[in-house]
Order: sequence, then structure tokens, then C-alpha cells
Amino acid sequence: MDITQTFYDNLASHYDKLFLDWQSTTHEQAVILNDLFHENGFDKTANILDCACGIGTQAIGLATLGYSVTASDISDGEIEEAKERAAKNHVKIPFKHADFCALAEAFSEQFDIVICMDNALPHMLSKDALEAAVKSITNQIVPGGMFVASIRDYDALLQEKPPYSPPYIHKTAKGQRVSFQTWVWNDEHYKLTQYIIDDEDTLQVNKFDCEYRATRREELTSLLMANGCSEVVWKFPEETGFYQPIVIAKK
Repeated sequence: MDITQTFYDNLASHYDKLFLDWQSTTHEQAVILNDLFHENGFDKTANILDCACGIGTQAIGLATLGYSVTASDISDGEIEEAKERAAKNHVKIPFKHADFCALAEAFSEQFDIVICMDNALPHMLSKDALEAAVKSITNQIVPGGMFVASIRDYDALLQEKPPYSPPYIHKTAKGQRVSFQTWVWNDEHYKLTQYIIDDEDTLQVNKFDCEYRATRREELTSLLMANGCSEVVWKFPEETGFYQPIVIAKK
């Protein structure tokens, strides 16, 4: 099992603690994605694959809006968590274990829209690995379909290489929860440690380690254009309301 699978398997039962209200976030993000789909000529008849579904944050929200959603992830722990949350939200979503670098091994069909949100692509630690992911993903999109992904603004981050992310502080019924990340840089790579601190009746500290490669927008745009996409557009938080830059690529 690689570092990414271990990271998400361990984080799965704590992932919702990164949000003030995970349930509300699923709806808010689904509305943002729904608007982007509509702007690009798609409606709720579109067949969607969430190829890095995590605990279902986007997949469940979109299914609640009425979309037909299939979801996959490399982490079995997160898939199990997502299944439970889908059931609680009364939506039916087929979940599969799948590496988004090898989607054809899990799916024989293609999709109108493939999404890959929450900075999943930068888990690819080399240009070759990122290219394999892009090839795999674009091959699962129908002609005329669309790819939507979000990543951190690494073009800006690489200028300063900050050692940590600003903390999120959420009030809880019994105290507060603090979450933040520390980043140790090595050129364009960085090792990330996610801390989640529950300061309630008793103090609980959880930490999870992973590694990323900072992916510049130009690199991802070039790979998408080289692998069957005819148009690539970037949209930023001030335009969409989403917390990360979003890339939209049409096949």
C-alpha cells in the first residue's frame, strides 16, 4: 500500500472534521459544480464519474441534486465511509476501488463528465505519473464530454513555499477543533502533515502524513491538450466560490 492510500485510509473517519459542517459543504459544492456544468452545456442528464471521491463530498452532493453519479477512489477506507454517508443521504451511488491512473481496469463505459476535486492530481509525484493520470481520465470521457478538477494555486505557492497552511478553527458543542497542515519542501515536492486537534472534554491530537508534487497550471493544461482535449479553461475562487482554482477541459 502506498503513502497516498495509507494517508486516506487513516484519515477517512476524521475527514469530515476538516469542515465546519460537512453536510452543508456537500450541497454548497454541488451547487457550484452544477453551475459550471450548466455554463458548459450540460444538464442533469449528464452521467458523472467522480474518480477521486474520498468520503463522497462532491459525489453525494451531486447525486442529491439529481445527477447520475458513479464514484471511485484508491482508498478502501474512504469508499466505506462514502457508502455509509450516501446511505444516510438516501442516494444510490455505485462505488468502486479504482486508481485514476488505470480507470479502464475498473470501468468499461465512458462518462459525460469526470471530476477529480480537492487537490487529488498533485498526488502524482512525477511528470510521467501525472501524464498517466491525465491519459487514463481523458480516455473515460465521451467525445464532447468534460473534465473538471481542482488543485491548489501552486503557481503562487511555489514563489514562497510556505511552511504551513493557515489553521481552521471550528467551534464545537464541547469546545473547539483546530486543523492545519505543515509543509516541508524539497524543490517542487513537499511532505504534508495534516493535524486535527479536538480540544473538548479531553484533548485529542491526530496527524496524517502524505506527499505532493506542486503542479503548475501550464503543465496540466499542456497535458490535457496533448491527450484529446480541445479547450482548457481555469477558473479561480473569486469567480466560482470554490476554495481552489478549478480547471475545465472539454474533449
